Amino acid sequence: MPLLWYNLTPMNEQRQVTIYTDGSCDTQSGDGGWAYLLQYGDAQKDAAGFEAGTTNNRMELTAAVQALAALKEPCTVSLTTDSQYLKRAFTDGWLENWQKNGWKTAAKKPVKNKDLWLELLALAKTHDLNWHWTKGHAGHAENERVDTLALRARKSKGRSN
Repeated sequence: MPLLWYNLTPMNEQRQVTIYTDGSCDTQSGDGGWAYLLQYGDAQKDAAGFEAGTTNNRMELTAAVQALAALKEPCTVSLTTDSQYLKRAFTDGWLENWQKNGWKTAAKKPVKNKDLWLELLALAKTHDLNWHWTKGHAGHAENERVDTLALRARKSKGRSN
């Protein structure tokens, strides 16, 4: 049966979706890759992409943006990342403080990646989003999978393998 990511849920009942994300960046070349894995029941969907001239943090954020954008209806989402930067911005009040401070950090410097944070905030309003962190490269199967996908996307520079 093909996987459909929309119109599967009775009205007034949100689907429970689990997402794993990761980003990868070669600091020498600036080549980056992002990847996500969506799980809904027994169904899974993954995707990955390449970006030149980027940073690891941008790739971590892009992975989350792409994953949440792939959902075609409001869902209850459990999102696991190995990026403390991404998770803590949502769970530790960083985003609220940045917005209150005119998108300035506590050190009064402009917040990096504001464009992606704005996309994430808009997407987060659509879903009931729960953030989780896992240590990278520590044997977490789904995290290892998205890490491999992001690395492959980065190294292939977006070309099909």
